[in-house]
Amino acid sequence: MVRTRRIWVTAAAVLALAGGVSGTTAHAQQGPAAAASDGKLPPGWHIDRGRQAPQLVWRSGRRVPMGDARVEFRAGGRLLGVPKPERDGHTFRLGLDGARAGALKDLQVWSGGRRLDARPGADASGHAAAVRPPAPLPANPVDPGRPGQYRTETGSYRLKSVRLPGFSVPVEMQAVVVAPTGVSGARPLALFLHGRHATCYAPHGGSDDASGAWPCPAGTLPIPSHRGYLRDQQLLASQGYVTVSISANGINGQDWQAEDGGAQARSSLIRLHLAHWADWARDPGHAPPIVREAPRADLSRVLLIGHSRGGEGVNRAALDSLYPPPADQDGYHGKVRWHISGTVLIGPTVFGQNPVPDVPSLTILPGCDGDVSDLQGEVYVDGTRAVSKGKALHSAVYVIGADHNFFNTEWTPGQAQAPAEDDFFDDPDHPDPVCSPGAATRLTADQQHRAGSAYIAAAARLFVAGDDKVRPLLDGSGRRAPSADPARVLGHAVGANRGAGFLPDGEVTVTGGRLCSAVDPDPAVACLGEGTTGASPHFAQWETAREAGRHAIALHWTSAGTPARIRVARPVSLSGAEALALRVFVPPNTRGTGLDVSVTDSHGRRAVLGRVRADGLPGSDRTASYWARELRVPLTAARRAGLDLRSVTSLELTPRSGSGRAWLMDAWGWRPGTPAVRAAGLPRVDVGRLTVDEGDSGVRTYHVPVRVSGRGSGQVRVYVVDPATGTAKDRLVTVRPGGHGIDVPVKVRGNTRYGADVPYDVLVKAVHGAVVGSYLGGLTVHNDDPAPTVTVTPLADRVTEGSALKWRISLSEAADTDIGALFVPVPAGSGGTELSTKDVAPRWLADVSGADPDPERPLSQVDGLYLWLDVPAGQTRLDVTVPTVRDQVAEPAESVTFQQADDEGKPLPGGLTLTGTVLDAS
Repeated sequence: MVRTRRIWVTAAAVLALAGGVSGTTAHAQQGPAAAASDGKLPPGWHIDRGRQAPQLVWRSGRRVPMGDARVEFRAGGRLLGVPKPERDGHTFRLGLDGARAGALKDLQVWSGGRRLDARPGADASGHAAAVRPPAPLPANPVDPGRPGQYRTETGSYRLKSVRLPGFSVPVEMQAVVVAPTGVSGARPLALFLHGRHATCYAPHGGSDDASGAWPCPAGTLPIPSHRGYLRDQQLLASQGYVTVSISANGINGQDWQAEDGGAQARSSLIRLHLAHWADWARDPGHAPPIVREAPRADLSRVLLIGHSRGGEGVNRAALDSLYPPPADQDGYHGKVRWHISGTVLIGPTVFGQNPVPDVPSLTILPGCDGDVSDLQGEVYVDGTRAVSKGKALHSAVYVIGADHNFFNTEWTPGQAQAPAEDDFFDDPDHPDPVCSPGAATRLTADQQHRAGSAYIAAAARLFVAGDDKVRPLLDGSGRRAPSADPARVLGHAVGANRGAGFLPDGEVTVTGGRLCSAVDPDPAVACLGEGTTGASPHFAQWETAREAGRHAIALHWTSAGTPARIRVARPVSLSGAEALALRVFVPPNTRGTGLDVSVTDSHGRRAVLGRVRADGLPGSDRTASYWARELRVPLTAARRAGLDLRSVTSLELTPRSGSGRAWLMDAWGWRPGTPAVRAAGLPRVDVGRLTVDEGDSGVRTYHVPVRVSGRGSGQVRVYVVDPATGTAKDRLVTVRPGGHGIDVPVKVRGNTRYGADVPYDVLVKAVHGAVVGSYLGGLTVHNDDPAPTVTVTPLADRVTEGSALKWRISLSEAADTDIGALFVPVPAGSGGTELSTKDVAPRWLADVSGADPDPERPLSQVDGLYLWLDVPAGQTRLDVTVPTVRDQVAEPAESVTFQQADDEGKPLPGGLTLTGTVLDAS
């Protein structure tokens, strides 16, 4: 089968060609080339040209469990794409299309902010010092983690499977219900959705037998991930909630093909279940037995709880319930007969970075998450600032020592039916001081699950029941739930009764510090930059290498007393606030950083509010511990000094420690309480994808399909990706229903030469007064020209030793993309003598295989000996040589045959061949 490349740099001394059977039509694609400075791909990488399209392939030496974070291929610091996982758990493949042109330099594999193709701790020297957990916070008077007064009952239901857009196999409608007994009246409903995990397992097999197949193959069983929250359900049910946990294996087995990672499909599944519950509440006689036996569900009070990709799914379901998605993308087309009172997001993904601004949320960040290890779920807090009214509380709690999996008992070793594991990979040679088993900060599975249950119940009690007594557990007030002990759970929040604030993303001027960028490849501009050990959830990367509009303020001082001053273009009103709440972080494992806080009003009056102390979280090079604590300082001194708190123009932070570093995320006027939330009428933006043929001539202009629905107007940031370089340009756009604010024209020039498909990607993110559903789309230009035919002509196929064998690869016409294929040596026919490792030039052998001539062996027995033959774009031929050496040994004629191979390096019957004979020179 034929392979093609377009703008990729070829590997030195590793030739690549693509062809079909001689005289037949080639199937093309672009293939890559070398990644390292010497022109060779790094260990574990290769280019597969044996399929219809060339693919960049990485094989891990250890199994990569199926998880929630996307596996990403990167080159030179930019995202190449999201590869498809093979069922073996080791192999990942990425099609090489026109959008991924460029040299494959510095190839890396990342997932959730963690690099997969480097050994954990490989850069560490020796054993890291032990890390101490922080002191326990004061206890909150009300502890929502204690069981309620009701007994519970458990049952399940299974309905007819459903088809969802973009998925070829139906998805199951299955759930487990835990409900209170002895309760009168309708009760609030809590719906759980698990994340992306293996779907099937062999009952008597090991972890290598688990797969992401769907439906499950014969001899395997579905993994009951939806039953992993029974403890959480039982706690909520004892407190009077009807709970249901739904299964999504059918989505997990197919979401690799969805641009949004399956978020829209999960939203559809959630809303399909909610629609049934609405039907059953109206007509219990048609409900499953467990639903008939349970109290009637009150659909006006719904809490959604999602784990990992399930977290992104419940966020999208809340969005879709307020702002309907395009019908052709949605699997639910009925009325919205429910109200989402809040969401709980456990170690969530946020590929779209599009949190719902007007639905209260709690995000649980596991400090030892080995799956979504960049803790990107922090965006569900940070990403809501200034988008809408700001009345909904958006809270994040950081659970020190918690991993990703142990919030679900079906993902926990010793508790799960199927094989399970701790997702924080532990290297015994380099134990992690924070997260390795036995570390003082690491939680056991039961400790972690108990803490998760307590904070889920806290969210239910605040968002659904409206009990403000539990708010201090979630809003950064520095209180703990004793039922979660010994877990150390820290919190911060935005929204609720926070008033106007100092936001680095707005119009600010900074002196004595640095306005830094959350995501930027330039270390001088980036907030953390080079030399940083560990990562920050606040700076989790999105789809682009550089982002506009995401900032923080970085402080770096070598002596005490030099203030950093943040001046806003428009005065901020702190009137009515009790305190100024700052979200500040300092380097992990540091303690006692002191900062004096002062404000100045528009009349020039200045007041020192007081001093705050910032401590770093326990952290290592493998954790995302640069996370902001909420620090509050009363406004009493400002009032006493006569400041006009309605018109505050600047904020000063003056270090009182001898030297140090700190980062300010934002500062807000704070007062207690949780106001009622009413969703604003906002425009919704959805980007579609259009595929067009390039045509044979002329220039046609197409427009990327963008749909704006809803009400009002707002601002979004639009990123347009250059398919040749992978870089993105952005602009701020005002959108409104029926308007044409987002207009991305693409000029397509037709031709009759074969080339690669070229995608023009467009991404959208909400900025103010708008929401975004489908954030990624664009236009794909499809090559509609036949590929050239490929032939092989011998130029010197019978030579004397010391001369070079030579063949010519010819194309019937030039192509706009490289054409290449893989060839492997095959054994000589019956009675023949095959060319050996001592018959060819040692340098050539090393270049094409990395092998040594000794011990002498036939070329067909050399591991890793491949010929990558590549006809560059615009050319029609390639000459291929195999240099031989002259020796003093009398020997018969020897032959060699290289045959076209498939993606596994196996010869293709009837494929192109390069055959030669070498005669003895004596």
